[in-house]
Amino acid sequence: MRGRRGDRMTINIQEHMAINVCPGPIRPIRQISDYFPRRGPGPEGGGGGFGEAPTHLAPLALAPPAALLGATTPEDGDEVDNYDSDDTTALGTLEFDLLYDQASCTLHCSILRAKGLKPMDFNGLADPYVKLHLLPGACKANKLKTKTQRNTLNPVWNEDLTYSGITDDDITHKVLRISVCDEDKLSHNEFIGEIRVPLRRLKPSQKKHFNICLERQVPVCVGLWDTRGRGPWGDQASSTFSLPPQLASPSSMSAALRGISCYLKELEQVEQGPGLLEERGRILLSLSYSSRRQGLLVGIVRCAHLAAMDVNGYSDPYVKTYLRPDVDKKSKHKTCVKKKTLNPEFNEEFFYEMELSALATKTLEVTVWDYDIGKSNDFIGGVSLGPGTRGEARKHWSDCLRQLDTTLERWHTLTSELPQAAGALPSA
Repeated sequence: MRGRRGDRMTINIQEHMAINVCPGPIRPIRQISDYFPRRGPGPEGGGGGFGEAPTHLAPLALAPPAALLGATTPEDGDEVDNYDSDDTTALGTLEFDLLYDQASCTLHCSILRAKGLKPMDFNGLADPYVKLHLLPGACKANKLKTKTQRNTLNPVWNEDLTYSGITDDDITHKVLRISVCDEDKLSHNEFIGEIRVPLRRLKPSQKKHFNICLERQVPVCVGLWDTRGRGPWGDQASSTFSLPPQLASPSSMSAALRGISCYLKELEQVEQGPGLLEERGRILLSLSYSSRRQGLLVGIVRCAHLAAMDVNGYSDPYVKTYLRPDVDKKSKHKTCVKKKTLNPEFNEEFFYEMELSALATKTLEVTVWDYDIGKSNDFIGGVSLGPGTRGEARKHWSDCLRQLDTTLERWHTLTSELPQAAGALPSA
């Protein structure tokens, strides 16, 4: 087809499609994994190529789900506490140490560092901090918190947080929840991830190291079962359960979860019986009978994890002691008030002048109160020690009467029942 000089040559669509219609043999399109080689599970790190991909490039091999999570499959019940998953977890990993000191009844938590945290701010970083709770019974009284590290996804804390008054019973039944959060000054703090460690995995006086992936927050309805292993609808316990099909809207689901929580709480109270009392904290008491002074020396050392009684989330605690029966009403002693704290230290001692034989019929009543101005003080918790009491309280009292001139310090649980000379024996 010819045209005059200067004229634009036009080609119809049929002629255009006929040009270079078959440039050569069809080649396979390279996979993205060809440009990012990675070793697979095979003996030589390769999992096979795609089509005619170059032999010097190893395509991405598909790993099993456990490997993608950075975990290994435990054998014979072994628990995995140490694995690295920087490039596979979306929330990050946390490294920490736990040590249970049985002699001092303390739990030492060393928060070391975190790696690869999820970005929470607009700048692609976060302002992370770590907070600890003891479950069950998570509240402000047993919350511990680290400092905030600014603008980082790989924070280093190296902070030691300590729980006091931890008994062997706590180690058997309680769980430590470690949460990583992002601090936001302009709005509420945001949750990043958490780890839950059953304290029964710890051995006394042996430090245990953990390096674990953070997990998403466990829903309220998961793990709440009665003592016979039944779920909210009477089924056997499992890791999760589904809500009834008629609960479609979020409002109805949240109402159902609240109902489930209340149902399980009431069920637990009914099954455990009326004798179970609410725990209100711990108190460290020292007892010593002085044969030289012919009297009982009672030391109020400190309290831990007291219940919050004020609107600010704290209390203004003080301690009162009585030696019952108190016919002359002269056995009352009271410590000073510690302002705005749930873990007060008193370090005060009171002396009761009395023959050793008379103490065999007496009961020491210890109560903790919250001081309020302009209204009556609030009762926080109490404990009684004497021949009519049970467990550790009775053992502490009897050991004091047997081991003269020896100071014995023991932690005791404060309950919601006002002692009122409970367990006191009438004098002979």
